[in-house]
Amino acid sequence: MSEQPQGDQPLFSIEKLYVKDLSLEVPGAPQVYREREAPQVDVSMNNAGAAISDGYYEVVINITITAKLKDTTVFLVEVAYGGVFQVRNVPESEIEMVLGVTCPNILFPYLREVVSDTVSRAGFPPVILHPMNFEAIYQARKQQGDAQTKAGTTTH
Repeated sequence: MSEQPQGDQPLFSIEKLYVKDLSLEVPGAPQVYREREAPQVDVSMNNAGAAISDGYYEVVINITITAKLKDTTVFLVEVAYGGVFQVRNVPESEIEMVLGVTCPNILFPYLREVVSDTVSRAGFPPVILHPMNFEAIYQARKQQGDAQTKAGTTTH
C-alpha cells in the first residue's frame, strides 16, 4: 500500500527541541549577592525560521535577559532555543505563519523553563517570562514589511 490517500494531507510534526546556545554571565560575583535591591530586568527577543531540507524547518527563538542595578550588570542570560519541525503539504503562503506563530508557541514554554532554571542556578530568584503572543508579533512584522515594501515601490 502507498501513502497516496494521505499524500495530500497536511503534515506537521516536532522532530527535535533543543538548547542551541546558552550563555550566563554574573560579572560582579560574589559581591553582587550582597545587594538587597531588586535589579531592573530587560528582555529582548526575536525568532526566525528557515528551511533546512525538503519539508524540514528549523525555528529558533533568541532571548537576552539583562538585569542591572544602576549601571552595574547583575547578570546576563542569552539563550537560543530551537526546534526542527516537519511541515509538508501546507500551502507556501501558510508556511511563514507556521514558522512564525505555531512553532514559536511550541518552543516558548521550554525556553521559559531554561531561562528560569539558568537564573535560579546562578543564585538569583527565577525570571518568569510572561506569555508571548506570537501571532500579534507575526502580524506586526508582516504589516511593517508590507509598509516598507509599499514605501519602497514607486510608479512613474
